[in-house]
Amino acid sequence: MKAIITVIGKDKVGILAMIANECAKENINILDVSQTIVDGFFTMTMSVDIQGMDTALSIFSDRMDGLGKEKGLVIRVMHQDIFDSMHKI
Repeated sequence: MKAIITVIGKDKVGILAMIANECAKENINILDVSQTIVDGFFTMTMSVDIQGMDTALSIFSDRMDGLGKEKGLVIRVMHQDIFDSMHKI
């Protein structure tokens, strides 16, 4: 099973590392990362394997949302099936 993590916010040092560390804590394997910085704003889309995850996806998603608010970022975590459905034309 896969999930998609998206991050948007003002660029600062350590955003990718912070997200990667949170994934590692939950035994989530990072499969692919795409990131850009446009006019000082950081955007990232990360594909992750959640099969070995130690916590329910909804709990991890809520925790990442809270972390984002604490750090001035918007962090969203969703199952890949939902992400794919949202982005089909």
